[in-house]
Amino acid sequence: MDEFKVRTVDLQQVQTQPRHKTDGLSSSTLVLRRGQAFTVTINYDGRPFDPLKEKLIFRIVLGPIAVEVPVSRFGQPSLTQWTAVLERSVPNPTGPRALSVTLSSPATASIGVYTLQLRVEARLSVKTHLLGQFTLLCNPWCQADSVFLQSEDLRTEYVKSDIGLLFKGSPGNIVSRPWSFDQYEKGILDICMKLLQVSPQHQADMGKDLLNRSNPVYISRVISAMVNSNDDKGVLMGNWSGDYKDGVNPSKWSGSADILRMWAETQFRPVKYGQCWVFAAVMCTVMRALGIPTRVVTNFNSAHDTNRNMVIEEYYNEMGEKLPIGRDSIWNFHVWVESWMRRPDLGQGYDGWQVLDPTPQEMSGEMFRCGPAAVTAIYERRVDAQYDVPFVYAAVNGNVHRVIVKNGKVLSTSIDKNRVGALICTKHPGSMHMQDITSEYKTEMDDSTVHTLSTDVRRGEGTTGIVAPQGLAVSLQLLKAPVVGENISFNVIITNKVAVPKLLRKHVNAQNKEYNRNPTGTFWEAHGDMKIGPKETVTIQHEISFKEYMLMEAEEDSLVNLAVVIEDVKSQETVLASEEFNIRSPSLDIQVQNEYVVINTQQVATVTFTNLFSTAVSGELIVACSGLQEKIQTRLTIRPRETMRMPINFTPRMAGAKMLYASLVLMNPLTILHGFKTINVQGS
Repeated sequence: MDEFKVRTVDLQQVQTQPRHKTDGLSSSTLVLRRGQAFTVTINYDGRPFDPLKEKLIFRIVLGPIAVEVPVSRFGQPSLTQWTAVLERSVPNPTGPRALSVTLSSPATASIGVYTLQLRVEARLSVKTHLLGQFTLLCNPWCQADSVFLQSEDLRTEYVKSDIGLLFKGSPGNIVSRPWSFDQYEKGILDICMKLLQVSPQHQADMGKDLLNRSNPVYISRVISAMVNSNDDKGVLMGNWSGDYKDGVNPSKWSGSADILRMWAETQFRPVKYGQCWVFAAVMCTVMRALGIPTRVVTNFNSAHDTNRNMVIEEYYNEMGEKLPIGRDSIWNFHVWVESWMRRPDLGQGYDGWQVLDPTPQEMSGEMFRCGPAAVTAIYERRVDAQYDVPFVYAAVNGNVHRVIVKNGKVLSTSIDKNRVGALICTKHPGSMHMQDITSEYKTEMDDSTVHTLSTDVRRGEGTTGIVAPQGLAVSLQLLKAPVVGENISFNVIITNKVAVPKLLRKHVNAQNKEYNRNPTGTFWEAHGDMKIGPKETVTIQHEISFKEYMLMEAEEDSLVNLAVVIEDVKSQETVLASEEFNIRSPSLDIQVQNEYVVINTQQVATVTFTNLFSTAVSGELIVACSGLQEKIQTRLTIRPRETMRMPINFTPRMAGAKMLYASLVLMNPLTILHGFKTINVQGS
C-alpha cells in the first residue's frame, strides 16, 4: 500500500474564529485567542495513519522563537504549555482520509503573528509542510489570562464594541463626540500587529521583545509610546498650534481606520495631526484589537504639573485678565485610556483598570508615554508605584493657587482644592450615555476655598498662608449652556459680608482659550464703579453677543476664560471669581427610516440641520458608519433659517450595535458640528 502522505491541511478559519470571539476581525491570517484550543484537519493519501510508524510534530514559530509540539494520542489541552492532541481518524477506503488535531496555546503565550509548520517523521523520510500563519491575541474570556474580565457585558463593551463616545468641553457643558474605533475594518488588525513590529523595542532586540509580549503591562507601554510619533515611527504627530494646513485638523477625525491606514500606507510616517482625544481613541482601537479590554476616559480640568509639586499656579492682573506666567497648566479636559489587566508587579490589590496616556506630555523611561498607572494606586496616593502614578495623581488632585498681581506685587491669593479633576467620566457600558467614575480616582471633594495674602510675585517671597479678612464674596453664574450662534448670558453676584456700605470697582474680562493652554487676548470686557449696601447681595447681568465672539478661532472646542475682579476702593481688597466654559456647536440630527435594520439590506437615513445663524453657512458634510459602508462627502451651502435634509443610503455589513455618524465642517463661522445615531443591526 502507498505510504502515508499529507495532502492538505485545513486550519478551519470559518469554524474557529467565532469560537475564539475573533469573527469580524479582518486579517490575512487565522485569528486566535491564547489559552484556547483550536482544531486543524490533516487530509492525507495512502495507507491509514499509524502513530507507531509516523510521528507528527507541529512547529510553532514566532520570530527567532520556536516550540516543537508532538501530536499525542491522549491528553487534554493545557493552559500552561502548547499541546497537540489527536482527535480522530476518519477511515475512508475509497477516497481521502483525514485526521483532526486539537492544538492549544498557553494563556501566557506571547501575542504576535505565528507561523505554523507540520513535520512528518517516518522511518525513511522527514517531510516538513508550511501550513500558514495565525495571529494570537490576548483572551479576556480565559480566567488564566492576565486580561481576564469577569462580565460578558463588559467584555462586549470594552473588547468587541467598535463604537464609542469621547467627552469634551467643560464639566458644566459636556460635549459627547462619536468615535468609530474601526477594529473590524479591512486590514486594521494586521496594522495593529505591525505597530508592535515597528516599535524600537522590537527593532533593538526582537527575541526579548517577543518574549515580553506575553505581558499586557509591557504591551501597553509599547503601544502608549507608538501611538505618538515623538521617539519612534509612531502613528500620530501632535499639533496644538491651530495651524493644520499641511495635515488634518484633529477635530475632523471621527474614526481610527483612516489614521492607521494612512500611517501604514506611507511606510510609517506620522499622520498629521492628533490631539489628546485622537491619541486616546487610536490607542483604544489598538488595545481592543489586541484583546486587552480598554475604555476612553476624560478628566475635566486636568492639571499638567511640570515641576511635580502638585500645585498649579494661575496669575491674573487687577483687571481680571489671566496672565501667561508659569509653566503649569490646567487643560479644560484631557483624554486618556484605561486598560484592564492584572498587576502582579505591584503586589495585591492593584489589578483592574490602569491609566495609559499616549499623548506626548512627559517622558517615562526615556520615551514619551505614560502608564500603566493602577487607578487604585492613584486613589491611594501610592506615588511609589510603577508606572507614572505621581503624574496622573497630580492631573486629578492638584491644588490651584490663583493670584491677583499688580505691577509685580501680589494683591491676593486664593486656593481652590476642587477644580482639578472636577469630573472623570467614560461611556456607560451598553448605552450612549456618560458614566461618572470620579470616585474611582479620588475621595470626596474638599468644600473649602482658602484665601491668602502675599507680597512680591517676582521674588516668590511673602507671607502665604495668612487668611485675609474677606468683606466681599463674588461668583459667576452662566444663565444657560452657551451654543455657537447664540449670545452668552451670565450674572456677576456680589455679596457685601459686612454691615457698612462699600464703593466697588468691577472689572469683567473674557478671553479666548484653547483647551490645553493659557488664554490669549481679551475679546470682551466690562468695567464700572458701583455702590453696595450693608450685608447686601447684588446681581448684575451681562451679555456677550455672537458677533463679539464669532471672530475667535472657533474650531470645534471654542473655550472662554471669564473672570471678574471686584475691588473695594477704600480698603483696596480684591476678590476674584473665574469660570472657564466651552461654547457648544449645534448638533446634527440623524434619523433612520426603518427601525428594524437587517444586515446586507440597503437602508435610508436622513441627516438634518437647521441654520440658526443670521448668515448663510457653507461647508462639507461627511457621513460614515462603523462596519457599514464607505464615507459619503458632500459640499453644501445653507441659507439663514433654512433646514437641510440630506438622505443617505447605507448597507450594513455586520450585525450588532453600530453607529451612523455625521460631521459638518463649516467655514463661516469656523466650527465643526457632529451628530450620531446608534443602530442595532439584525443578522439575516
